[in-house]
Amino acid sequence: MTASGKTVLFQGDSITDGNRGRDGDPNHIHGHGYVYLIAAELGFELADSRPRFINRGISGNRASDLYARWNEDAIFLQPDLISILVGVNDAGRVIEGAPEGASDRFERAYRHILEETKELLPGTGLVLCEPFVLKTGATVQCWERRRQMIHEYSSVVRQLAQNYDALFVPLQKAFDDAAARTGADYWIWDGIHPTTAGHRLIAREWLNVVQNSPLAIG
Repeated sequence: MTASGKTVLFQGDSITDGNRGRDGDPNHIHGHGYVYLIAAELGFELADSRPRFINRGISGNRASDLYARWNEDAIFLQPDLISILVGVNDAGRVIEGAPEGASDRFERAYRHILEETKELLPGTGLVLCEPFVLKTGATVQCWERRRQMIHEYSSVVRQLAQNYDALFVPLQKAFDDAAARTGADYWIWDGIHPTTAGHRLIAREWLNVVQNSPLAIG
């Protein structure tokens, strides 16, 4: 916690990373995605309380990668709220037959993350964001299997949110509905990574869930 405001930590893969700066420059530390948009909105509206937003997303990460660095990139930071968005790389490694995907560790690793957080940071709120995918670009290949895996992961995350008293931010339907209006690539250019509009969609859904809950930043 800062001197007068809450600390919010965002964790995940490249969607969260957003090409964030690594040198502490406040103009770049949030990246150029949904984390930046949320930090801009709440940072402006709640300036008097000076909330702090930390982005520790790392491109290419899976749930197991998050768990491997959870001490230094989560527990040590002592945040008031942790938001997690992960899953697309877990599915991708399995589908590609990569060595890292020899077994599907998504649920197991995710559960380890939440159990450890609840044990060591019992007062920290949790926000679990639904993994999502659209059919365009790289995801056209093996589409049916990819969509099915993401659907299964979505069910896992929803259940984990219930089990660990966390907020669940639904995203797949919002992207599906948006894509039905304009086409998938307007929102997610390669089926995985959102465009500017796609990141705004994530930020909108996140703010709608979090700011209308007991975990609201303010």
